Amino acid sequence: MPALRGGWEHFPHEADMGVRGHGDTLPDAFAAVAEATIAVVTDPAGIDPAERVEFACSASDPDLLLYDFLNAIVYEMAVGGRLFSRFRVQIEGETLRTEAWGEPVDGRRHQPAVEIKGATFTQLAVRQAADGSWIAQCVLDI
Repeated sequence: MPALRGGWEHFPHEADMGVRGHGDTLPDAFAAVAEATIAVVTDPAGIDPAERVEFACSASDPDLLLYDFLNAIVYEMAVGGRLFSRFRVQIEGETLRTEAWGEPVDGRRHQPAVEIKGATFTQLAVRQAADGSWIAQCVLDI
């Protein structure tokens, strides 16, 4: 499959949902897969980026960093009752810092389709494509 130069996509996986982000840089791919994660729940275009939330995570390799990052997003959505429409990701060594913009969930307006339980290790992969772009993916437990 040729690499996309930015953006995200879903891919089927039995009863769960695969998410994949593409970007020119590793942080761009992580931001794109974060958007794909939100898009499993609702259309990110319908989320007002009115509030900013910051969080960080660290892991010894990019795959585990992606796993921790996506689970941090799921945690922020569940505990904070928020949905996000935009992400800015910075990765330095083993540490990821992100700013996420969104708003509290409005059931009538956002019409959440599913609740994400968490990221899984299934098809978890972060890799650089032959053209230098990055791909970050995993399967979400829904």
